[in-house]
Amino acid sequence: MRFNPEEIRTAAKEDFDAAWNDGRRYVKRANINQGYPYMELNYGKVHPVYETISRLREAYLRMGFHEMMNPLIVDEKEVHKQFGHEALAVLDRCFYLGGLPRPNVGISEERIDMIKGMLGDIGEEGVERIRRILHSYKKGEIEGDDLVPEMSMELEVSDSLIVEMIEQVFPEFKELAPVCGRKTLRSHMTSGWFISLSGVLKRAEPPFNFFSIDRCFRREQAEDAARLMTYYSASCVIMDENVTVDHGKAVAQGLLAQFGFEKFRFKPDEKRSKYYVPDTQIEVFAYHPKLVGSKTKYSDGWVEIATFGIYSPTALAEYEIPYPVMNLGLGVERLAMILYSAMDVRSLTYPQIPQYSSWTMQDSELAKMIYIERTPVTPEGEQILAAIVKQCELHGSELSPCEFPAWEGTIYDRNVKVSVIEPEDNTKLCGPAAFNEVLVFKGDILGLPNNKKWKEAFENDSARTGIRFIDAFATQAAWEIEEAVKDGKKLMETRVRIVKVPSEINIRIKPLIQHYITSNKKKIDIRGPVFTTVRAEIE
Repeated sequence: MRFNPEEIRTAAKEDFDAAWNDGRRYVKRANINQGYPYMELNYGKVHPVYETISRLREAYLRMGFHEMMNPLIVDEKEVHKQFGHEALAVLDRCFYLGGLPRPNVGISEERIDMIKGMLGDIGEEGVERIRRILHSYKKGEIEGDDLVPEMSMELEVSDSLIVEMIEQVFPEFKELAPVCGRKTLRSHMTSGWFISLSGVLKRAEPPFNFFSIDRCFRREQAEDAARLMTYYSASCVIMDENVTVDHGKAVAQGLLAQFGFEKFRFKPDEKRSKYYVPDTQIEVFAYHPKLVGSKTKYSDGWVEIATFGIYSPTALAEYEIPYPVMNLGLGVERLAMILYSAMDVRSLTYPQIPQYSSWTMQDSELAKMIYIERTPVTPEGEQILAAIVKQCELHGSELSPCEFPAWEGTIYDRNVKVSVIEPEDNTKLCGPAAFNEVLVFKGDILGLPNNKKWKEAFENDSARTGIRFIDAFATQAAWEIEEAVKDGKKLMETRVRIVKVPSEINIRIKPLIQHYITSNKKKIDIRGPVFTTVRAEIE
């Protein structure tokens, strides 16, 4: 809240302690639904796969590799050139690209009558325009997403009518079936490396050190905890006359050491792919202390993490490449699973999809979704709220019958006197649960007293809503007083007895969280005797 420095300095000279204590009135009190923990400084949350990609990029760049983007769509003939006799096996796991053919649409007299019935009498010239546009579409001169706007503009008819006309008059468009071509989505980054290296050699001379981190697509029989149909490959190549298998070992260690891997083993790969020179295809096993004792098959700390090899001259020769090339690749998702201790690649990659991952929320997240429903809208209403709470705090244990004035002033040009009362005999101004606080503890939403028994629950401030039963009740009372003043009432009483559900104390829990609580067999327990009454006399 803004203040006058000159006034503060003058007051401090006259009586420093009084001026210092008066500083409280310049500190604004946050609305109960807007203070901590509802108030937070948000920050973005990274996706584990993309974060791993970012770290891999930095690691490759630190090692002196240049980044390259390889072709994603590869003609099947390239696969035959690269993989030789293995091409059919590779292509069996490739996705082929297809598309809808352009139909050859005729316009009969019957169709002309239908068109005129829908679009009006567009005349022979209009029919001829439609025929010409359809012909241009068939030849590829007009793209599919331009077909409707083009007709609409030529015929001066609305888009919606054109869409309806095409649907009813030309059923050929609805009956189109995709036709597959010879283009594939790459299943290995290798498919792109041969094409890229062939092109680079036309403009530069080796040695070359390149890396690429991008998607590959593999037509698996099914996705499971260990494999997806689309994944990221972090691949690199070194082209040099003197490249050796040792280059692969050095790159593997230099790259993976940056992720905490400490020891390495290199074993010949039994697959012996034909695009590698015999006996140069090597599997990389690395030791990571984070894996030791984990609930995975890598609990001994060792994991197969990468593969490298020297491209075969028989494959390179197909691209007029006369230099040996070392290629190393690793699956980004596998590395991310290690770094993030994930057990299932599907839940790691798509945590937002319920079928792949369990739903877990921190207590602090749940607390932010509990709020007070009705709150005062005027500054006077806020003052009434605070005054009611203050009187309950001061006199909550007073024996009844009793009455304590809380606030007096003007709201909407009407005089209002507010008191906290308990008219019944042999009780207290406030019931024993009045100062219970709503918080989240181990996934349960509870209304608890702040005492030794519940010390652990109150230690986590981020899971405390800061809403006590009396706060929620006082907020409701202040709101009702504002409404009573506007409605012309002269007397208003707000009373709460034994609370059985949150709504009885002006507390709401967002439906999403209620669903979460139910799904995870947790509980909502906000109840207890509050027994407090607020009376407002309005003139």
